[in-house]
Amino acid sequence: MTTKRKKTVILLAFVFPALLFYAVFVLAPAFGGAWYSLTNWNGLNRTYRMVGLANYIEALTADPFFLKSVGFTLKYVVFMVVLQNVIALLLAVLVESRRRSKVWFRTIFFMPNMISLIIGGFMWLFIFTKVLPYIAEHSVFAFLDKSWIGDPTYSFFAIVIVSLWGGVGYLMVIYIASLQGVPQHLKEAAAIDGANAFKTFRYVTLPMIYPALTIGIFLTLNGSFKAFDAVYSLTGGGPGRSTQVIALNIFEEAFKSSNRYGYANAKAMILFLVVFLITLIQLWLMKRREVES
Repeated sequence: MTTKRKKTVILLAFVFPALLFYAVFVLAPAFGGAWYSLTNWNGLNRTYRMVGLANYIEALTADPFFLKSVGFTLKYVVFMVVLQNVIALLLAVLVESRRRSKVWFRTIFFMPNMISLIIGGFMWLFIFTKVLPYIAEHSVFAFLDKSWIGDPTYSFFAIVIVSLWGGVGYLMVIYIASLQGVPQHLKEAAAIDGANAFKTFRYVTLPMIYPALTIGIFLTLNGSFKAFDAVYSLTGGGPGRSTQVIALNIFEEAFKSSNRYGYANAKAMILFLVVFLITLIQLWLMKRREVES
């Protein structure tokens, strides 16, 4: 056996356990879900019948709650993609610009990512329903006394706040690592040429961290479309179904309201196709921008 083949065998031996777990616990359920989306299976009975694309047609044309959840999710995705990446990048720049206490600030901002968002959501539920009204009553911040959970307008922003709290730190670490890879002599050359801090960041630093931005936007898009934890722990999709995201609608369809497992899988496949197409477009645009830069 040649040296090259030995290296290939060794690499495959190391990769095989992870690939096996991925195939069993991710790929197999995914293909199974695609199959069951074409049936009327309720998740319990051994017998079911094929219904073809009827589940998909019903979800896209005759299910107002699903269509409403799609609209709410798109609104949530837009807010999260913009705010999470902007805030994470700003925090990364501010933390990296400090000469001291870098590790301290990195730890503080990253800590929420170490807590399950379900637990974090229940913590924030207490803050929104008990702490903020108390602060509003005993201080000048009367504007904090809002129906953060009961009013659909404010509950949307409550969900965004909790999601940002739980996700910004992770992206911040990615951007900090990218910022540390920007050569210092390029910044110094820009400063010598008369560029201020903003122009140096805009024309020197930002183009060099586009790969990190591509990763950040990809992760935010992917995570936002699959949002479940923050919504489930804060509002449960309420009041009514005004804050119901797609993942929560699928969950209720499969396990709560009607046990229509096949129909819920059809919705899941629609979500997968939407995320897949949008991700491909985003990666194509960002990669082209990287090349141009």
